[in-house]
This record gives sequence, C-alpha cells and structure tokens, in this order.
Amino acid sequence: MGKATLTLMALLFCLTVAQARAQSRMEAGLLLDYLNVSQTQTPNFGLGARFGYRVHSHVMLEGELAYDYGVNFNELYVNVASGKVAAIGRTSIGVTDGLFGPMLEPAHRHFRPFVTLKGGFIDFRLSPSLLPYSSVASSVFGIRSSTLNAALYPGGGAEASLGPVGLRLEFGDLVYFNNGGHNNLRITFGPLIRF
Repeated sequence: MGKATLTLMALLFCLTVAQARAQSRMEAGLLLDYLNVSQTQTPNFGLGARFGYRVHSHVMLEGELAYDYGVNFNELYVNVASGKVAAIGRTSIGVTDGLFGPMLEPAHRHFRPFVTLKGGFIDFRLSPSLLPYSSVASSVFGIRSSTLNAALYPGGGAEASLGPVGLRLEFGDLVYFNNGGHNNLRITFGPLIRF
C-alpha cells in the first residue's frame, strides 16, 4: 500500500469517528401521538416532531410539537338557572401541544429506558358553540373560555436503535391547568435519527 492510500484510509477513519461522536449529540424524530382528553373523553390522534440536544452524557434537552386532528363528541349544554340539560350538540375538538424539558437516559446503549419531565402548552381547537346564549353553559366551559393552557408532562419509555436510526415508545400524563389540573394519558411512537 502506498502513502496516499494509507493517508486516505486514516482520513476516512477520522471522519467516521467524528461522525459517530456527533451522532450521539443530537436526536430528531417524528411521532404518532395519542392523547385522551379527560374533560371531553375523546381519544385524539395526530402527528408531531421532536428535537433533542445532549447536554451531558445522561441528559438530553428536548423540544416537541404535536398536532392532533379534530374528533367529534357530544357537548352537553345546561340551563344556568335550573341546572337542567338544555341541549346536546355535536362538537369537534382538536389539540396542539408543545413541550420542552430534560430527558434522562443512559447515553451509549442500543436499548435505552428513559424518564422525562417537560413543561409547555396545550391549545384546544373547538368548533363554534351551538348555543351562544348567556343563560346556557357548556359542559366544557373551561376549555371553551380558555383554549390555551399551561401544561406539565411527566413521562417515560424506551428507545431501541441500530446505529444512528431507532424507534421510540413513550407513555406519560399530560397535565394541563384550566380551573385546576386535568390528567390526560399520552402515548407517542415513532422513528428517530441521531446525528
């Protein structure tokens, strides 16, 4: 082998090592999102994306955004004076949520269990109220009057990877604050890539 071949092989080796180190610093992924909204008892499904940056060997800071499509449910309208049911209307609800926070996980394994705690927002998209009268109140009045709410998300799950490509499954409790805290089961699943 000549000097040029050895130099080229050494250069390729250095580039491969540098790329392998860079792959463990950042992570991006797509996700399928399931959110069971407790106030409306609706199972919402959608799509999202996340991006993470490793700040320590076992800590990654992540940001994610998910958009869940509209789902129909029966909204109960109550007469304010009598407390009796005034009407039942078919309503659509969609959800957008954005979360940011740390994820704790081992840094150098093919199967990585993790825990996370994120904060952010949840935004409800409701179809217009069917009964805009002041004497009638909606059963989901809180999210009708304040659609954008603060959120806290404790969760956990696992990542499995082969090289820079992997899959992630996560379960958690997306708590939003609207006249008190409301707990909502959230499950995400999707591919990821490290670079």
